[in-house]
Amino acid sequence: MSEVNKSDEKAMDRLLSDRDGRYLRTPTAGSQNRQPCVPPSLLFPETMGTYAVEGGHHLEGRIRPAGNKNAALPCLAATLLAQGPVTLRNVPRILDVLTFIDILTALGSDVSWIGRNELIVDTGGVKTSAVDRELVSKIRASLLLAGPLLARFGKVELPPPGGDVIGRRRMDTHFMAFEALGATVALNSGFTITSDELIATDLFLDEPSVTGTENAIMTAVRARGRTRLRNAAAEPHVQDLCRLLNKMGAQIEGIGTHILEIEGVDELGGADFSIGSDHVETGSFIGLAAVTRSDITIEHAPIEHLDSTIMGFRRLGIECSVEGSDLHVYGSKELVIRKDAFGHVPKIDDGPWPAFPADLTSIAIVAATQCVGSVLVHEKMFESRMYFTDKLVSMGASIILCDPHRAVVVGPTALQGGVVDSPDIRAGMALLLAALGAHGTSHIRNIGQIERGYESIDERLITLGAVIERIEESSD
Repeated sequence: MSEVNKSDEKAMDRLLSDRDGRYLRTPTAGSQNRQPCVPPSLLFPETMGTYAVEGGHHLEGRIRPAGNKNAALPCLAATLLAQGPVTLRNVPRILDVLTFIDILTALGSDVSWIGRNELIVDTGGVKTSAVDRELVSKIRASLLLAGPLLARFGKVELPPPGGDVIGRRRMDTHFMAFEALGATVALNSGFTITSDELIATDLFLDEPSVTGTENAIMTAVRARGRTRLRNAAAEPHVQDLCRLLNKMGAQIEGIGTHILEIEGVDELGGADFSIGSDHVETGSFIGLAAVTRSDITIEHAPIEHLDSTIMGFRRLGIECSVEGSDLHVYGSKELVIRKDAFGHVPKIDDGPWPAFPADLTSIAIVAATQCVGSVLVHEKMFESRMYFTDKLVSMGASIILCDPHRAVVVGPTALQGGVVDSPDIRAGMALLLAALGAHGTSHIRNIGQIERGYESIDERLITLGAVIERIEESSD
């Protein structure tokens, strides 16, 4: 890594060494907590490295989920609406978040880390909606810039967003929402959205798209009048965005439901907001306990958002108990898939909130390979997410891929270590779990995909007893 500029000694006097020579800045006593940040892209260079995983080890202990990745990204986008600094806490230090920060910085924002997972964003220096096209094309969440930049400047031009290749991910819901709120959308190599004035409306979304809902919300908070948003997504991350915006001065009612009432305001101010724990990461740890036949405790779990997740894994015979904000997972006992009435094969299927999360179908498939019986996993939302199952089959899993959306898993099977590539965030995590439960050593390549969504996951799993060696390979 390049040598960090040390000319400003006061700003650098509390650099803490992190893994592999990376750095974390924390505030000094009595400081204003607003020290300039080393660019995140330098702190955490994207890696195409490998995890060497020795499977078959019993895990035990306590693990805490990080902040919700899918809440951190829209909350970062919402800072573009603020006239004043916004402090965000419990922010996961993952590649997608760091790339989004790079985008904000390139626009002219001042982003300062004030702790391991706390930062301050001041977008007062943003004078243009012209984005860095290369950075924007790296992550799907860059689409969330459209709403706040449109509301702030009246025009935004974006290239097609990047992100996981898990099937077609339509943007029509976003465009329909912008047009309903008074904007004009022109499609070219990317898209250009313009508006002389945003006007409130009664809007029914054609699907409860999470990012479509978030863009509609961030546009409507600055529209003239009262917007009624129906068929809105209600996931925990959408709720977090709404709560942050309300702290900034927005007037949003119906949070957590599929109908939102949004009264437009003239301006939004700064705020201090803590992002909730990641319910998807919590579900991943439930799967971890099952695959490794271990009993673990997930502390500070988002219990209020886990009903459908616990119910889905219970069908696989995985039992959990709640004690305060701790979730105890009992994976050491024999796991038997619970048949439906009259002996029918049970089904785990995803859907819009509060249904079983789509991001956990990959984890459920891996967990099912270690359970007695058969289960149908139906991924309704993305038509390419199931294709990672061939990698599990190569490790010994018994999986029948019925079509791009459905797979039948027959267990239990003894998984064997292998060499596999991580195709996307959630499938990559599922393959890591499979490797931890397999006999022998596995090599999970392209771990940059996993680290787009899971903070320091190798180090955190090692604290439970996992044996993981990180083999670095810079993408430069």
